[in-house]
Amino acid sequence: MSDLIEIKVPDLGGATEVEVVEVLIKPGDSIAPEQTLAVMESDKATMDLPSTQAGTIVEVKVKVGDKISQGHIIALFSPAESLKPEAEIPASAPKAEAPAASVAAAPSPEVEAEPAKPAPPPPIASLQPVSVDTSGGEAKPHATPAVRLFARELGIDLYKISKGTGRKGRILKEDIKSYVKQTLNTAPQGGVGAGIPSIPAVDFTQFGEIETLPLSKIKRLTGQNLTRVWLNLPMVTHHDEADITDLEDFRKSINNENKENKLTGLIFITKALATVMKQFPQFNASLSPDAGSLIFKKYCHIGIAVDTPNGLVVPVLRDVDKKSIFELSSELAELSEKARAGKLKPAEMQGGCMTISSLGGIGGTAFTPIVNAPEVAILGITRAKMQPVWDGKQFVPRLILPLDLSYDHRVIDGAEAARFMVTLSKLLSDIRRFML
Repeated sequence: MSDLIEIKVPDLGGATEVEVVEVLIKPGDSIAPEQTLAVMESDKATMDLPSTQAGTIVEVKVKVGDKISQGHIIALFSPAESLKPEAEIPASAPKAEAPAASVAAAPSPEVEAEPAKPAPPPPIASLQPVSVDTSGGEAKPHATPAVRLFARELGIDLYKISKGTGRKGRILKEDIKSYVKQTLNTAPQGGVGAGIPSIPAVDFTQFGEIETLPLSKIKRLTGQNLTRVWLNLPMVTHHDEADITDLEDFRKSINNENKENKLTGLIFITKALATVMKQFPQFNASLSPDAGSLIFKKYCHIGIAVDTPNGLVVPVLRDVDKKSIFELSSELAELSEKARAGKLKPAEMQGGCMTISSLGGIGGTAFTPIVNAPEVAILGITRAKMQPVWDGKQFVPRLILPLDLSYDHRVIDGAEAARFMVTLSKLLSDIRRFML
């Protein structure tokens, strides 16, 4: 019998860790090529793990809830062409075949499928109240003066650490760091880390019947990211309008000539945005982590926010400034379909320089989009509508598109934002400027 083949997690496109949300195989199952073996979920999308060839599953190495990364073994299987009765294994089989033979003599599948249990967390992970002494007061934390000073500098109450990992339960600096890390990971959004009081819990059952459903992972992580951005970025939103009457007439005429690849107004806006970003390079930049310098990007990738059943995801169109309208339209249609089906790869949602959030297909007159950090600006679009515009002699009907630009005020000031929007509006109002 040939060696067992390992099924490993492929390249995750930059993601360091994904969660197993579904395991579709068990020991003894026969699998076919391209059959989905497991479903993984990152902070932005779900990913299927397909089989590369036919065979039989011998051992499953993961379970639902496991955190895995690139190269992690999902399962062991025997390829179909190598399946033979165990009696046919020659007695002089080389040592390389030992793993397959040992699996045949292993315990039942239930035992095989169970992965190794993680090591228990250190005592510091427990956030239970400290023990109370016989006098009715809390036991004094056991720590050195240096550790107490370290805790005071971080604003940590040592009484909240039940027991240290040092000798005789002494609290160490590592215990304080672990406590801080755990508190940040488990704190409510906008709560402890921001110094903002959390919203009190309410028992809604006292008012009537309720139903509680968990948020999807994408929505949970998106909420955490948006809260982090809202608390850290001084954001301003600039509202403007663009006359897209001529642009819309041109788009319709092109679509009448080309029935296969229909162009949307969003594609023209995306192309125009890339053109203006080249004229205003501070919009195609990111602030360094220490906020001491500005990182200018020589490429122009634009993210397009897509509404999906699981939440908002942002696939990225690459090198927008170098591609034609038709190329961008085809790529956006493909990425949008993959986004709605939950098939986007992590690499397809990374590297954006600026994001467009369009509500034009739904409605609205204006809104305040939140910057998709570490980008420094985001463009919001709502529904265009016909409005009377005075041309100097009379009112004429024109199709007016509302535009909303939110930006990081640490990088962009109001005058720069206004000039950026005026330039973008001019470009959308007169498509001949695309050739300049």
